[in-house]
Amino acid sequence: MKNDKEVRLYMQERRKGTPQRLAAARAGMSERTARKYEKAKQLPSQLKRPHDWRTRANPFEEDWPWVVAQLERDPALQGSTLFALLCERHPERYRPTQMRTLQRHIQRWRAIHGPYKDVIFEQCHKPGERAQSDFTHMEDLGVTLAGQPFPHLVFHLVLTYSNVEAVTICFSESFEALAEGMEACLWAIGGVPQQHRTDHLTAAIRRKTSTEREDFTRRYRALVAHYGMEPTWNNASIAHENGDVEQAHFRFKEAVDQALRVRGSRDFASRAAYEQFLHDLVYKRNQTRAARFEVEKACLRPLPAAPLSPCKELQVSVSRFSTIQVGSNIYSVPSRLIGTRLVVRLRAETIQGYVGTSLVFTFPRLIGK
Repeated sequence: MKNDKEVRLYMQERRKGTPQRLAAARAGMSERTARKYEKAKQLPSQLKRPHDWRTRANPFEEDWPWVVAQLERDPALQGSTLFALLCERHPERYRPTQMRTLQRHIQRWRAIHGPYKDVIFEQCHKPGERAQSDFTHMEDLGVTLAGQPFPHLVFHLVLTYSNVEAVTICFSESFEALAEGMEACLWAIGGVPQQHRTDHLTAAIRRKTSTEREDFTRRYRALVAHYGMEPTWNNASIAHENGDVEQAHFRFKEAVDQALRVRGSRDFASRAAYEQFLHDLVYKRNQTRAARFEVEKACLRPLPAAPLSPCKELQVSVSRFSTIQVGSNIYSVPSRLIGTRLVVRLRAETIQGYVGTSLVFTFPRLIGK
């Protein structure tokens, strides 16, 4: 079968008065083929007929009504599942190699008769417009510190235009972890976008009751106001609205896993060594986004004069058992503080106690209950 270019060349030669045999030779075809196209006065593409007939019998024609009935009953059924059921019903009729044929028939049926699907509209991001953030669990990577398991999370912030990212280690999805992580990431990036989008985190979103709608918490509003950002959230159960950071989670964890495999060990001497490993990896990943970040960097707002360093302040009294209760947890404190009224500052990883302005203890913050 000749292509249009070859036939056009032949026709050009013939219009010049070139003999048929010589024109055909110059176009790379036989004289008989050239005669066929010259007589038809059409190009090969114009002579093609649409292929609307079967070249072989449909092996599933007898059972196709049953297959359609199953798909109408439950559209989520897969071709491999239905093929296995057909083999059970008629073990002598089908071969294992025919499963792909059935899958193609089902794919064609779904395109014509299947249910409608959700449409996802492409998001057009503008430089400096938005950052998205979320927490992701890292336990499945099997990282250890000095041989001991290191269960932890990562707070992950991504600029949606350039995909430049920053991460911090944390141990819960508390407001303090959100605030400290956001501040550390913004200062690592070196600028502030117009908006910050978060998932439906209880640290940022106040759950609605039967008489009121959802809204941002007062502390979260104060945090984003300090940086001059507009707070937004993605709708519940609509994961693709936070798609940039969700995809970045997957790619980041995949990159960490690969880097650990190259390293040959998942054990680190200290947390500081592991944090440096993560920051080096993020730096290398951001290098590939340098061109788009240069565009976005010019649109980012400047950072404030100093970080907010948010914490939750509580006033508690030391019990006669030399303990204090902060949230759902009880902490033992020095017995000399029994009966004393303390100011407690609750941060993402520490709890600090003050008598007046004097710091009297710093403890690791307990996670959970």
